[in-house]
Amino acid sequence: MGPVRQGRRGVSVAPYAPPRRGRPVAVRAGVAAAQLAAATVMIFLLTTMLPGETAEIVLGPDATDDQVRELSARLGTDRPAVDRFADWAGGALTGDLGTSLVTGRAVVDEIADRLGSTVLLTGLSLLVTVPLAVLVGAAAGRRPGSAADRVSTAAVSALQAAPQFALGLLLVAVFALQLGWLPATAGGGALLTPSVLVLPVAVLAASQLGWLSRQVRQGVLQTDRSPHVTHLRRLGLPERVVLWRHVLPGGVAPSLQQLARIVEGTLGGVVVIESLFALPGIGAGVVEAVQSRDLPLVQGYAVLAAVVTIVLNLLVDLLTARLTPVREEAP
Repeated sequence: MGPVRQGRRGVSVAPYAPPRRGRPVAVRAGVAAAQLAAATVMIFLLTTMLPGETAEIVLGPDATDDQVRELSARLGTDRPAVDRFADWAGGALTGDLGTSLVTGRAVVDEIADRLGSTVLLTGLSLLVTVPLAVLVGAAAGRRPGSAADRVSTAAVSALQAAPQFALGLLLVAVFALQLGWLPATAGGGALLTPSVLVLPVAVLAASQLGWLSRQVRQGVLQTDRSPHVTHLRRLGLPERVVLWRHVLPGGVAPSLQQLARIVEGTLGGVVVIESLFALPGIGAGVVEAVQSRDLPLVQGYAVLAAVVTIVLNLLVDLLTARLTPVREEAP
């Protein structure tokens, strides 16, 4: 809470002031860099442990042993793992993630072609999820135990418990097949048929809504009952000032860490949703790359996911430290 000042017209309260305490940005950035380095090692080790020989999968079951050995030598998959990792990591540092074994195109180009659809789907889902979760959570936190609180909590819990694949099939059956209001799949791609994004966005938002709304509810409930907010009401401040300048900032700030989990959950759900609705995005590309054992492409997708997750957590960590109130000891 900001300082209380006595003015000519009564008592005024300074708006919520973010703290300036926390670990230096350089320390957090160093931790993030170490996490990314460890992630790249794990990605390489796990992808090399995938079952099957890459050359055999590329050539097919009719390939001879000589053909398999020749292709393995040309692809470099017969080299020691340490040498292959050194080349791959060195290229990754310069933005070169290798070449797709199936299409022969650069991995960066393959990812770039699919990135737009996934970013659009993820961004729209978050634009729906975050404001709705804050609204539902704040309303429930302000009136705990009320009918609205019980109904909203039960509804978001039920949506969260429903498998994304089953919920998606249900929405397709109702709104695409029965009512015919929306297309079931993206015939011309997500950007060419934007109406196909309605159902995927609804599924992703519904599955992630419960996580964030419950966190917001708890934060708003605790802040609303805190001593300093009670004191502000006793001072006669208007309720809207107490709510918008003190309760919501203090109640939503602890939910920022959960927001990072929401983004990660949305990105994970994209793999299922894009496959279900035939969207040409990163999720569908991951499935295709794993099925064809296109190791460079699988590694590229994994590195992208690691970078997004680590950078997102770093930003949320910094923002949380900026917004979370700090209690100062009295001298």
